Amino acid sequence: MYEEERLIEIQGMSKSFGETEVLHNIDLYIRKREFVTLLGPSGCGKTTMLRLIGGFEMPTEGKILFGGRDITQVPPYRRKVNTVFQKYALFTHLNVFDNIAFGLKLRKVSKSEIEKRVMRMLRLVKMEGYEKRSVESLSGGQQQRIAIARALVNEPEVLLLDEPLGALDLKLRQEMQLELKSMQQELGITFLYVTHDQEEALTMSDTIVVMNGGRIQQIGDPKRIYDEPKNAFVADFIGQSNLLSGVMLEDELVMMAGKEFPCVDEGFEKNELVDVVVRPEDIMVVGADVGMLVGTVESVLFKGVHYEMIVSTGENRWKVHSTTMQPAGTRVGLSIVPFNIHIMRRESSGGVQEVEPQ
Repeated sequence: MYEEERLIEIQGMSKSFGETEVLHNIDLYIRKREFVTLLGPSGCGKTTMLRLIGGFEMPTEGKILFGGRDITQVPPYRRKVNTVFQKYALFTHLNVFDNIAFGLKLRKVSKSEIEKRVMRMLRLVKMEGYEKRSVESLSGGQQQRIAIARALVNEPEVLLLDEPLGALDLKLRQEMQLELKSMQQELGITFLYVTHDQEEALTMSDTIVVMNGGRIQQIGDPKRIYDEPKNAFVADFIGQSNLLSGVMLEDELVMMAGKEFPCVDEGFEKNELVDVVVRPEDIMVVGADVGMLVGTVESVLFKGVHYEMIVSTGENRWKVHSTTMQPAGTRVGLSIVPFNIHIMRRESSGGVQEVEPQ
């Protein structure tokens, strides 16, 4: 991506509340028409970053640029962004049409233009025919759609979404993930989305920003984040992983679980201490006589599309996902191809901000 496509740039931004620092020296840019997700556990600083971009908080240090212009001190109503919160804050005394039209009326947009824009939004969120309904008569999912329509009708360049699907049940949440992505692509505007749900992030995002302890841990597209985590935190937080300590004996050869394994990673020092991640779906269950590791199936759970088995090889317990099941107590072999062994450099407990180029 070229620099001129950058819409928002965050430069050296930190934020403290009293003596508590919640964001530390954040550098990040967000491109035009991009769906970016801030992903991390509760308390990692992702909502604070969203509020800083929206203008609801001021940074302790650093600045925020929008289209190359410094907006750090610009109030929220003068920023070309709108926000959808987890609590939709709809006006219960207004019907659906008037809720969506509220911001346009404040700006004294003509009645005909309001009518055109509101009806377009109702079509976009699949709520045609609901314009005269009371918002209190709507389901949670329908209220969420109206909140999104109310934000989008003002034609912001950026839509900020703070865990907007958190109150919905699983099936509706999964449906809305796909609809949100479809809306973003149709409108061609930038979405900045906050969640702690890894599935949401992987499903919708063009770019994921993984955060922990007020710092960025990794930036990348969903496949890169999942397949090539930068550190043990990212590997453990995104999906399920087998995390082991290892020693990089030389390029393309690692020692873990007491055995040597060929891998594809290079550029490490000889005998460098490393962390190793192997995803459960990347372990093959084979005969005990041919496995790279041999162990006993401790437990089996049926997960719908696969079985989850815990296999003990003595000092290590491996989580294995497979479409075929081996009963508990069975002796099995485990095999891992070199490409599916991912090596990560050890990091200090302080969580160094190490990110890849965007």
